Order: sequence, then structure tokens, then C-alpha cells
Amino acid sequence: MTSEAASQITVGALSAIFDETKPQTPEPIVQCVQIKPLPPQQNHPERYRAVFSDISNYVQTMLATQANPFVTSGLLRKGCFVRLKAFQANSVKGKKILIILDLDVLQELGEAEKIGEPKPLESKADDDEKPQPTTISSNGFYGSSIQGAQIQGNSRAPVTRAAAVSGHATIYPIEAISPYAHKWTIKARCTSKSNIKTWHNRNGEGKLFSVNLLDDSGEIRATGFNDQCDMLYNMFQEGSVYYISSPCRVQIAKKQFTNLKNDYELTFERDTIVEKAEDQSDVPQVRFNFTAIGDLQSVEKDTTIDVIGVLKEIGETSQIVSKTTNKPYNKRELTLVDTTAFSVRLTIWGSTALNFNCAPESVVAFKGVKVSDFGGRSLSLLSSGSMTVDPDIEEAHKLKGWYDSQGRVEAFTSHASMLGAATSMKRPDQLKTIAQVREEQLGMSEDAVYFSLKATVIFIRQDNMCYPACPSDGCNKKVTELDPGQWRCERCDKTYPRPEYRYIMLINVSDHTGHLWLSCFDEVGRSMMAAPADHLMQLRQNDDEKAIEDIFQEANCRTWNFRCRAKIDHFGDQQRIRYQVSSASPINYSEEATRLAGIIESYSV
Repeated sequence: MTSEAASQITVGALSAIFDETKPQTPEPIVQCVQIKPLPPQQNHPERYRAVFSDISNYVQTMLATQANPFVTSGLLRKGCFVRLKAFQANSVKGKKILIILDLDVLQELGEAEKIGEPKPLESKADDDEKPQPTTISSNGFYGSSIQGAQIQGNSRAPVTRAAAVSGHATIYPIEAISPYAHKWTIKARCTSKSNIKTWHNRNGEGKLFSVNLLDDSGEIRATGFNDQCDMLYNMFQEGSVYYISSPCRVQIAKKQFTNLKNDYELTFERDTIVEKAEDQSDVPQVRFNFTAIGDLQSVEKDTTIDVIGVLKEIGETSQIVSKTTNKPYNKRELTLVDTTAFSVRLTIWGSTALNFNCAPESVVAFKGVKVSDFGGRSLSLLSSGSMTVDPDIEEAHKLKGWYDSQGRVEAFTSHASMLGAATSMKRPDQLKTIAQVREEQLGMSEDAVYFSLKATVIFIRQDNMCYPACPSDGCNKKVTELDPGQWRCERCDKTYPRPEYRYIMLINVSDHTGHLWLSCFDEVGRSMMAAPADHLMQLRQNDDEKAIEDIFQEANCRTWNFRCRAKIDHFGDQQRIRYQVSSASPINYSEEATRLAGIIESYSV
């Protein structure tokens, strides 16, 4: 079988992908010689790196998240043979990289040890001096041929199985967009459009708006400034589908300012082309990651979530005046309920509050609401958020059925009534080892599971461990840096000279049975680091690496009693368990000795 499999491999195909002067092979067959997960990142779906060989050469590849099921199902593994059906080729500073969008595992060829002695793809001599763009001739594509498609310029287009739309180049999946792909068109649904915002600083004034764009592969944020704001704002409508074609600036996303799980964001330029698509049906609707109303008490204050519920009560429109800006704001309070028998107050603002005409007892899904601890637990729809009335999704149908059959007569517990009783409402939890957490698959059910854990901190991720927050009392919203010394809070409609940083830490803890990744927020982070996040950022800005290292060394290797919440998170078609720390307290050795003595005594005959 090994010789038969070897004869099926497309020898030389990987080299040809990066050199258009060589003969091209549609959908080459290669061998997977290595596969491993990338280091996990908080709030990001799991990613995998694979190395593929064509006997002559091997190349590093990154699997797009839509290809993750091949790995998680055990189908794609070391030694197997695959057909590359859709991919994007990049050359970054002389390093050859493939992004794999789609593939087939050829199970009939079985598995084998690495065939031959493949060599890494070598870069040309001048690659080390200057990154060279990859190119593609105008008469062909790598992968499936697309009749009638056109490519402009010298940029290599990604391979897709979908037919190109007449008058447009091959459609890129959003996930394949990067600063190294220069000519592309995406077809995406506008799931959210902000109001036009203005700014004033020492360098002048301007205006901007942002939209969230969604396709099958993921989401990305795009922003238009000044002239592009005037040209494009009225064109975009929430829920509609558009073709968007470069030139369009692709830059690293500022993660602290957006909830979308994309490493990049777009900025519309003068020559960016935006067209409304005639066919609106082949692009998915808005995606949600719902938090149950009954779980809100365990959600960290200022967290942004999605929520769905039945509209139980609708308040009248009222007006408040901001203490920071003295501007009036319209607001309306809604009451939502769900199957957890809890109710919550949700506030909508501005034109959304004025124009609200949803009927009572409708099912409403909200994307992008902030959790507040004002009056217990309450919610507020962000300016970048959106709401959908009676969405055609499974969660809405179940909720409607429940409400019609029993919800109307249900007695609901209000989160506001729990104020001052947070301690008494904590759900009972058991002390677990890390092995027990995994073996019992805590968090795999629909409901959140709470447990205690005695564990030692063995690693604290330093990247993205905090975010810049609004310094106003009770706000804590992420702020945007417009210019040095100019940090803008959309909620307060005010600019500050500097933010106040808050922890969003990811730590790895260990006990005698294993290790586990835990997410921690600001209150827990302050306890563990023995310093506010603001202090760490000041040290980093002063390049005081020695002081920072001392703080991390002091925080490492300390043992804590953690109270944790396990809940399954959904990222598109993928799901994983997220372990979130509700509180952390140092070990009380007297109590711990008593507990251990009790365990020992239980073994006595």
C-alpha cells in the first residue's frame, strides 16, 4: 500500500504552487508528515498547523478553522494522504506558507511513515533581502478551474470551489484575507452598522462608521473615514449582502476594541468597490453565542455577550443627561425572560429606543450587550450591537414553544432582586482535581457547572493580558486610541489622555493529576498579580522589564483555591469548554490541614 500511495503523490506540486513558471496540478495529492495545535488564545477558536510533503519538498501550512473537523474527528493525522482542494499561497519574508481552506483525506490510501526525504522549499537569494510577492498568471488558478473568472494585477487568488460571480474575481473567504493578499473580493453580509461618530483633537476633526461583515468562514470589521464615510454609509444596510473588492487596507485588528474573532480588520479606501449582491441567500445570517439569563450572575461585569429571551415588558422612552458630557440620551428599558426562570432588565439607547416597535411576547436575540452590576445584573445594548426580532434559529423556536406552553404563567426571579444576596445565591460546588474535571467532562452539558479547584499557577500568558478601559467610574468600556494621548470612549462620548487597564488573563494551573487553562478577569488578576494592570502597563511603557519579570515570578508557582465555572463555548461550527475563574483565594493552611485530616480519617477502618 505504501508504494501505491507514493505513486499517487503529486511530486513537485508544492514547489510549483509558488512558481507560476512551472506546470500546475489542480488539487495535488500530498502526505501529512506532521500536525499539531497552535498555542491556545483566549476567545479564539483552536487552530492547527500541518506540514505536507510531495516527496521532493515539504511546506508549513495553517488550517482554516472550517477545516478543523478533519483534525478533531481524527480523520487528518500524521502519515495520511490528502488532496488539497482549496488553498491560499503566501510568501512572507522568504518563508513559504499555505493556508488550507479545504481538503479531502484519502482514506483508501491508508497511512505510512514519511515517504522519501523531502527538503524545505528554498527561497531565492534576494528573498532574504526583500519579501517578494507571489504571483499568478491571468490564465489559470491553483486548484479547481473557475470558468470566466478574472484576476487583476499580480496577486495570487485563493482557490475556491465556488464559481466566480460574473464581473467579479474569485470570491475570497474572509478568513483568508491578510496584508499579503492584495487583489481580492469578498461576499459578506453586513450584520451590524454603527452610527456615524465624530472626533475632535489637536490634529483636527473627522468622522467614521464601522460595519461587521460575515461569511461562511468568519467575520471581520471594516471602517470608513471621512470621504469614505460619506460615500458608503447609506449604501450599507444591516442584513444585506455585498461584494467588497480591494484596494482596501488590511491591518492587524486591535483586539481590545472589537469582539470579532479575526486577527485583521479593514479600512475602506478611495477606490474600494462596494456592490450590493443580487443573490442574498448563500451567505449565513448573524451568528450568536448566547449566554442564558440565569447564568448572568457568574458573568464578569463589563463582559460583552449575546442573549436571547422573550420580551416580557416594554418600558416607556425616557431621557437621561450624561454626567461626563452633559448630552441628553434617549433610553428604553426592556425585560427579558428565558427557560432558566430568570428575568433581566436590558436597556436600549438612542434611535433604537425611539423607534422600538416590537410586540410584547416576541422572541428577541441581542448581539453585543454589556453586562452591568447596576441593580444586581443588568444588560445594555452597545452602539456596535444589534437585535433581531423572532429570528429563524433553533434557540428562538424552542424559546417560543416553551413560553407558549408554560412560560406565561412562570414565576421569574429578577437579577435585580438578587442584589445584596450574591453570596447566598452561589450554587453549591465540589472540590475537584483537574483529572476529575476532564474525566467528568464538566461543562459539556447545556448548563454551566461550578466547581472548586486547588491548583498551582505554572504559567501566565503575558500577551493580551489586559485591555485599555474607560477611566470613568462605572464604565470600564474598551477605549480606542485615536492619536497619542487621545483615547476615545464611545459610551461616554469623551476623550481621555490615557486609559485605565483591566486584566483579561489566561493562566495555566496544575495539580498532581494534570494541568488546565483558566480565564481570569480584573478582580482575580489584581489578587494574583498583587498589582493593578495599570501598574504593569506603566512598567512596560518605561521598558522596566526587570520589574515586570519580578512581578510575574512572584505570581508564578503560587497555589490558590479557585472557584470556577465550566461552560461550553461555540465558535461557528466548533465548540470547546471554557473554564472561567469566579474567585481566587490563598490557601488557608489551617482549614486545608483539617480537610486533609478528614479525608485520611475517612479511610480508617
